[in-house]
Amino acid sequence: MKNGQNPSPYDAPEIYDLLFDTFDFDLPFWLKVAAEAGGPVLEAGCGTGRVLLRLLKAGADADGFDLSRPMIERFQVKALEKGWGNRVTVADMRDLVLPRRYARVICAFNGFAHCETTEEQIRAMRCFRDHLVPGGAAVIHMSYPGPEYWAEPDGVPTMEIEARDPASGRMLQMWDTRTKNPVTQSQRSQIEIREIDEAGRSVASHRFATSQRWVYRFELELLFRAAAFRRWLIWGGFDGKPLDDPQDQMIAWAWRD
Repeated sequence: MKNGQNPSPYDAPEIYDLLFDTFDFDLPFWLKVAAEAGGPVLEAGCGTGRVLLRLLKAGADADGFDLSRPMIERFQVKALEKGWGNRVTVADMRDLVLPRRYARVICAFNGFAHCETTEEQIRAMRCFRDHLVPGGAAVIHMSYPGPEYWAEPDGVPTMEIEARDPASGRMLQMWDTRTKNPVTQSQRSQIEIREIDEAGRSVASHRFATSQRWVYRFELELLFRAAAFRRWLIWGGFDGKPLDDPQDQMIAWAWRD
C-alpha cells in the first residue's frame, strides 16, 4: 500500500523480483501444504509468483490473486513462458469474489499485514472462508512482533537485503527506515533501493513507501471467530512447534467446517 508521496515497491515488480524472488526459507512448507491439500489451492497476495510459480512447477492445481496490477502482469509473463496460462487475477483480499472454491487459501510472507484496520482484517478473513470448500483451511504466515522488534530505534536506515542485478552487474541494496507505533501495532517504512557499482558507489536510487499492521496470537483467534471460523491452530514456526518464543514465526491454520 502507498504511504505519503512515494510509490509502493509493488509498482516496481522487476526490482522486487531481483531482491525477493530467490527467498526460499518458506517454500518447503508451502509445497507441503499444497501437496497435502487434497484439492486446489489459492494464494492471496501472490505477487510476481515467488511461491505460486513453485507450486505450479510442482504440479499443484493452484491459482492466485494480488491487488497490484504490475505484480500480476509480471507473474503472467513468467507463467506464460512456462505454458501455464492465466492462473491469476487482480483482486483485493478484502473484497474477493472468485467463481472457484479451494481446499486451501494461503497467505505467505506477511501479506495479511497489509490489512491495516480491524474491519479490513475481518473482511479479508471472511473472504478467505467464503472461498474454501467445507473442510478446507486458510493458512497464514505472519512474523511475530516481539519485544526486540519494538525496541529497535525508529528513523534509522537499515540495510535489509542485498542482491546483484545479473543484467547490469550492479549490487542492489534495500535500505528500510522504519517508524513504528506499538499502540496501533503498525509500521511505516520509507524504502530506498540503491544501485551500487563495482567501485562501491551509489549510482542510482529508487524510493518507495509501505505500511502494515501486525497482529498477535489471541487477536488473530478473535479475527477467526469474527469471520465465522470455528476451529483453528497456531504454530510458532513452519515445523509445527508451539508458539512460545517472541522470535518465532506465526503460522495459523483455520478450517471451514
